[in-house]
Amino acid sequence: MPHIAIIAASVRSGRQSIRVARFFQRFINNGRGSAEILDLQSYAFPLFEERLRFMENPPDNALDFANRVKSADGVVIVTPEYNGGYPASIKNAIDLLYPEWYKKPVGISTVSDGVFGGTQVITSLQFTLWKMRAWTIPAMFPVPSVGEKFSEDGSVLDAGMEKRADVFVKELLWCMEARSRMQ
Repeated sequence: MPHIAIIAASVRSGRQSIRVARFFQRFINNGRGSAEILDLQSYAFPLFEERLRFMENPPDNALDFANRVKSADGVVIVTPEYNGGYPASIKNAIDLLYPEWYKKPVGISTVSDGVFGGTQVITSLQFTLWKMRAWTIPAMFPVPSVGEKFSEDGSVLDAGMEKRADVFVKELLWCMEARSRMQ
């Protein structure tokens, strides 16, 4: 059964994107694979100083995060859009790793309270992941007006979200399967 790590990128209080991460965890665990949330709020990484592989005494939480990303067959990043960009917390977490991202299938879900669903951050996040040699899947999952689409616990308030999630997750699973056949 494929395993997917869902990175909840927001660390701020009152965050809304965690709703989508919780939704994906439930959605994937419902017969599509296994999924766990890697919540950057709970990891509380310090600002980036050095890549994990070059640290003399890496913190245990960084090693845990790296091992979970590396062992996952694929990753979903759920990130909000802040002022047209993605939060420093996800850039920090991405930069911490390097070999763990190599050819890792990654799906991007962006979230906002506005009508565009965080779409302004997709290309910049995608470019960063490409530079890390991750394999970003073509399907994206922007979520506009997140409070109208998902409840706090990740339950769906808009039935159309499940249909879109199915397309998104199927593409991620396809890429994960393709990668496993190429190794």
